Amino acid sequence: MKLIDVTNSHIDLVTEQLGSTDANFIKVYTLGPTTVIFSGAPTHEDVLLLNKHRNIKNAEIKYAVDNILETTIDQVDILHAPNIVELSVLIKPK
Repeated sequence: MKLIDVTNSHIDLVTEQLGSTDANFIKVYTLGPTTVIFSGAPTHEDVLLLNKHRNIKNAEIKYAVDNILETTIDQVDILHAPNIVELSVLIKPK
């Protein structure tokens, strides 16, 4: 799997999310046919995996946890829906 940064192609989405959420940053990637939206806020980081044609594969979830969130699966809250998976991890205060 290869993660490709396509944030510059989604300026409207990034601008909207930064203006209407508590996110400090938004990054948009492709992971093959799956779109990956990574956002970070002071208290949490979220990854949204979207695929218009099929459900998200477990390998894609594992890849996002390992390579984007850089944590372990037991530290992540996972919400499954048809063609969408949301991954969320709390950031511990320093």
